[in-house]
Amino acid sequence: MIVIGIETSTPHTSVALGNDHGILASAMLSKGKPNHEVVVPTLRHLLSAAEVDLGHVTGIAVGVGPGLFTGLRVGVETAKTLAQVLRVPIVGLTSLDVLAFAVRYSRRAIGAVVDARRGEVFYGLYRPVPGGVTRVGQPMVCAPEALVAELEALGEEVLLVGNGAILYRRALEGLGSQVELGGSTHAHPHAAALVELSVPRFLREGSDRLYEVVPLYLRKSDAEIAWDQRARTG
Repeated sequence: MIVIGIETSTPHTSVALGNDHGILASAMLSKGKPNHEVVVPTLRHLLSAAEVDLGHVTGIAVGVGPGLFTGLRVGVETAKTLAQVLRVPIVGLTSLDVLAFAVRYSRRAIGAVVDARRGEVFYGLYRPVPGGVTRVGQPMVCAPEALVAELEALGEEVLLVGNGAILYRRALEGLGSQVELGGSTHAHPHAAALVELSVPRFLREGSDRLYEVVPLYLRKSDAEIAWDQRARTG
């Protein structure tokens, strides 16, 4: 089994190769060319470095968000194209799930918090379970102040990871010892964790239908909001 993982929900694009024994190769690019210009070249580099032929790939895993609109479209469409060309199964996983999975050994509850821009964050709450995490409720988008209020109401110790937690550190630190903030190592969902999380799905033959793998946006794009405003005032 060889699985390709593609994660483009944040400005940090990552690609990874792995199997049921672990990660064979991975890379994360934080700056430079846009997502659509780096995913395929990076994949080619990893395949070469791991000495894996593209024809030996047996599954594609992709992070579906929530996250940045353009990046999500690039990642999802690239993954679906690869799955079609290679005729292999595909799995789409929530990027917040991937972020939380990377810190699954925490003894606290886990909050995955990603910068959604416009003064908001994408957020998901998780509890560690043997071998992984389980999500509590659905992913949501809210203002940092609303997240602080929700954590206060929760009343539990929480480990917060993601670039949203780093960006709004000052507001979240007001919760005192209830909150532990993760560092830059866990600021973005990584394709390596995506591959690890997806492998059991492939082993159970629990892949998704191609048409079911779509970006998870949670809110309208800037263009859609601008269009609605023009329609209301036109």
